[in-house]
Amino acid sequence: MTAALAVAAVDQDSMAHASVAVGAEYSESPLVQAVIARIDHGDFAGAHNAIAAALPDASPLDARVLAFQNERMRRIALDFDQDATQVRERLRRQIPDLTEAEFTDWDAQGLLERMDIDGKRLYFNRAASNLFRLRAEARARRADPKPFVESPLESTNPHHHAVVEAARAAHADSVLPRRLRITQALTVHADAVPAGETVSAWIPYPREIPGQQGDIQLLSSEPAMHAIAPESTMQRTVHFEKTAVAGQPTKFSVTYDVTISARHVDVDADKVVAINSTPELAPFLMQRPPHVVFTDDMKAFSKRAIGNETNPWRIAQKLFAAVDQVPWAGAREYSTISNISDYALHAGHADCGQQTLLLMTLLRLNGIPARWQSGMMFADNGGVQSYWNLHDWGQFYIAPYGWMPMDVTFGRLDAADPAIAGFYLGGLDGYRVAFNDDYGRPLVPAKRFARSETVDLQRGEAEWSGGNLYFDQWDYDFVATPKS
Repeated sequence: MTAALAVAAVDQDSMAHASVAVGAEYSESPLVQAVIARIDHGDFAGAHNAIAAALPDASPLDARVLAFQNERMRRIALDFDQDATQVRERLRRQIPDLTEAEFTDWDAQGLLERMDIDGKRLYFNRAASNLFRLRAEARARRADPKPFVESPLESTNPHHHAVVEAARAAHADSVLPRRLRITQALTVHADAVPAGETVSAWIPYPREIPGQQGDIQLLSSEPAMHAIAPESTMQRTVHFEKTAVAGQPTKFSVTYDVTISARHVDVDADKVVAINSTPELAPFLMQRPPHVVFTDDMKAFSKRAIGNETNPWRIAQKLFAAVDQVPWAGAREYSTISNISDYALHAGHADCGQQTLLLMTLLRLNGIPARWQSGMMFADNGGVQSYWNLHDWGQFYIAPYGWMPMDVTFGRLDAADPAIAGFYLGGLDGYRVAFNDDYGRPLVPAKRFARSETVDLQRGEAEWSGGNLYFDQWDYDFVATPKS
């Protein structure tokens, strides 16, 4: 049975009510875990053979998880598609006089992400560009050291000062609301789907979040017929269907207005108390395999970070600072990683979602509820969008203050004022829209085939009766502009 057939065979009603996204299911079966371990160690041939032998007698859950492992290997091969010669060539575009000794040294330090797959050494397709994020000496060697393209809010910005001042003046933790018009599009490549077939697409759509975003008004869509997932959907979308036409891209889009506010909470550590777990908080204190697991290495890292501290707020500060030290780098597709928080702990780098899952795991390990948020971040210059990107962050719970934002990727800012320096632990800028209040949850209506992104949801999803449409088969766009 192929991966596509195994997933497609799942009863659609049960899938609609599943607790996780299609392709994100987890099985503790020793056989399944052995297959996952084989893949993580690069034994793809052995994993393929083990899957083929196990599928005929596997339980429905194990069959779905095993089928996805075949797809995971295909996706890993797309991410790890460079050999050493190709990585050297990419590096020499920026370091023309790169020496073999430099390359060998950086490679030996693990700065060029790679996997040995069935005996062949292959490198992540962003390994060369990531090197300049991870090593100052490599950056200094560039012939044309252009700055990285970053959000203007990743460093101290007048907006941070305005948020803190407004929050203190109003004695409020939600301030500076801005009305924005957002258009997001998903375009399936021409002939990616046979002419006459129906293409289904899911474009992310925001939920009302008190104090953060609200007054959402849909203005238009392409096509006009659509279905908006219920407000209760943790990964909310607008769903469309459209017939593919030969030689033409299949286009979907949605435009809406939304009011977004910034947040800032002034926390007095002396007023913080331990929480009493409730049914509402309990899910956010638990492990959630495969990506939130209290491993021995996680416990050891936690102990080193917090020492003997017992105050929940100060523990959160210490853990935030520890994860903030993990360098940012471009990420593999999340669906290819068997345990994202563990990966972030050991890889020597992580992107925003990986850092967030690592911090969430550490907070939960220490009795501090933590949960996920993600969406798009953006910036404008004179009313014109000047920057946008996918972004992940989270929330944590400190009594008696309640749920507060955290963005460990933006991390500690370089500022003398502690409120500005620590802005992103208890605060959030007003230049982002949240689509997701959890990760890896099912779409509504349910997706038939395994998602391209099994954890997050910012770019969208697409499929047809023949299977999922992966990221190399479609493009996406996002525009956010303030309304006058």
